[in-house]
Amino acid sequence: MAQAKFLEIKHYILTKVDSGDWQEGDKLPSENQLATVFSCSRMTARRALTELTEQGILTRSQGIGSFVASNKAQSSVLLIRDIRQEIELRGHIYSVKQLMLAKQYVDRPLAEQLSLNEGEPAFYSKLVHLEEGMPLQIEERYVLPNRVPHYLAQNFNEITPHVYLSQVAPLAQAEQTIEAVLATDCQCTLLQIPKTEPCLQISRLTASSQGVVSFAKLLYPGTRFKLGGQLVFDN
Repeated sequence: MAQAKFLEIKHYILTKVDSGDWQEGDKLPSENQLATVFSCSRMTARRALTELTEQGILTRSQGIGSFVASNKAQSSVLLIRDIRQEIELRGHIYSVKQLMLAKQYVDRPLAEQLSLNEGEPAFYSKLVHLEEGMPLQIEERYVLPNRVPHYLAQNFNEITPHVYLSQVAPLAQAEQTIEAVLATDCQCTLLQIPKTEPCLQISRLTASSQGVVSFAKLLYPGTRFKLGGQLVFDN
């Protein structure tokens, strides 16, 4: 019953947002109000609000309430999720363009990231992920051949690198940096943005229990994407 109520609350909120009844910045009913309307516990209402916040539909402010988020795509800075799942959780259509899948020989900075020697080979993929037909992310990824020997045999039009790597080399640790950058001319063309638009770049090193698996650079257009997160502290 609690699961049914939880889904019912999520559907209710999404319907209000999609129809325009609740617009960006509008405040939602409180957990207690939703619990009363749907005859459920406050924890059930909180779960619905929390998941919609993690999906980028809502924003929450401690002690103030929940609000409809902006229409920019949002990812959590605290979690690592599959981009296809993020887009589909927002109720949008995901698509991808696989631009390159090949062996490349690494330079010194990249070799240091991957614990390789300069000039050694790594597997390389380059993709553009799209949301509702608009480019949202350029993903460039270098993968260690000895950790993932069949990487180049994959079709990333059917499965994302994140999902595939999670299957064959489950994530045990990750390090990432986030910075504001300007895209190159080629990247501007791929993202369909002007040269003056700032972008967010996430550089992410991932490791399994066996060691380093991949190093990825994820580039997002600043006007279509934001990073968020929620920390809860016990008093």
